[in-house]
Parts: sequence; C-alpha cells; structure tokens
Amino acid sequence: MKVSKERGILHLDLHGVSHVDADIEVKDFCLRYQDQLPLNIICGNSSQMIKITKHALSSIDVICDEPRYGIVRVLKI
Repeated sequence: MKVSKERGILHLDLHGVSHVDADIEVKDFCLRYQDQLPLNIICGNSSQMIKITKHALSSIDVICDEPRYGIVRVLKI
C-alpha cells in the first residue's frame, strides 16, 4: 500500500495495484485511517480503477466525492 501525506491529507496511490487487489486496498486504507479524514485515493486515468474504487467505498457506506478525474476523496465513514 503506497500511502503518503500531502498538505496534511493522507493519499493512497493505486498506480501499480492490480484491479483484483484494488478493492481490498481501498477498504483497508479507509478503515485504517478513518480517524484522519478526509482521505484521497489516487486512481489515475483508469476508468475501471475509478469504478472499482467507488464500488469498494459504497460497499462500506463511505461518503465520497471526485474533486477531479482520477482522484476520489473520502469525506465520511
């Protein structure tokens, strides 16, 4: 899991993560760092990775938005 902090916000970078592993990486990141909201998940330009990320987040009732294409921000768990 590639986690970094930028401007006080934790980021999960999914570059290099397989689509198969993305679901568990996203859920683990959100649940592990839920006390540090908001969180950013960097999906890149892959529409499939964005779809997988949003599906994983909806399965654990996370409220999120997409401030720009390829980045999903977790607002509330």
